[in-house]
Amino acid sequence: MIHKKAFDEQMKHAVYKAIFERRDMRHFNGEPLDEAILQRLFEAAHAAPSVGLMQPWRFIRVQSSELKQQLHALVEKETQVTAEALNDSKDAFLKLKVQGILDCSEVLVVSLMPKREQHIFGRRTLPEMDLASAACAIQNMWLAARAEGIGLGWVSLFEPEALQELFSMPRDATPIAVLCLGPVDAFYSEPMLIEEHWAERGELKNYVMTDSWDGSKEAQAQKQWQTTES
Repeated sequence: MIHKKAFDEQMKHAVYKAIFERRDMRHFNGEPLDEAILQRLFEAAHAAPSVGLMQPWRFIRVQSSELKQQLHALVEKETQVTAEALNDSKDAFLKLKVQGILDCSEVLVVSLMPKREQHIFGRRTLPEMDLASAACAIQNMWLAARAEGIGLGWVSLFEPEALQELFSMPRDATPIAVLCLGPVDAFYSEPMLIEEHWAERGELKNYVMTDSWDGSKEAQAQKQWQTTES
């Protein structure tokens, strides 16, 4: 069945292609990122849906080499702490390339806005909807970057308070992501963690329930983590 409002087949294919070929990139070739493309990516992010149209995302473009070095050091510090917490998986984790801050063309710090408590539309019982909204903005940027042939990697290995201090952020503005962007020589054929045998994507059937919680499906969905972070 084809709905009247549907895109044509070529356009639909392009949308799904961007979704399924999007990758969390860690390897960049260092070539500059065209400014016009970067602005289109910002526009795509800013077009994201947000609860109450609060638009909680804030982007800090990191251009200072000194700040990039300091940011890299913070991520490396948290990488070591995370490795220790993974116990038997420590060595396997440390072999993974978890960031490309010094290799990519552009580094962005994404933060939630300050004074978020003033926005209660859609957040009275679910205050975390500000984070969900910002994640939509990042996903928009990710898909647009893939369509542009640009790599994007989301880095979350950092201590939020350290980033607040490094970038002179208000105490109630919470950093949620470091984004590495830039041209790449190739996109991973599979998500990097699958290529590195760190984890496998679960089967969709175990993530969709009907009418009530299905404990047996949840047990199957959890299995993928038993041999990685245990």
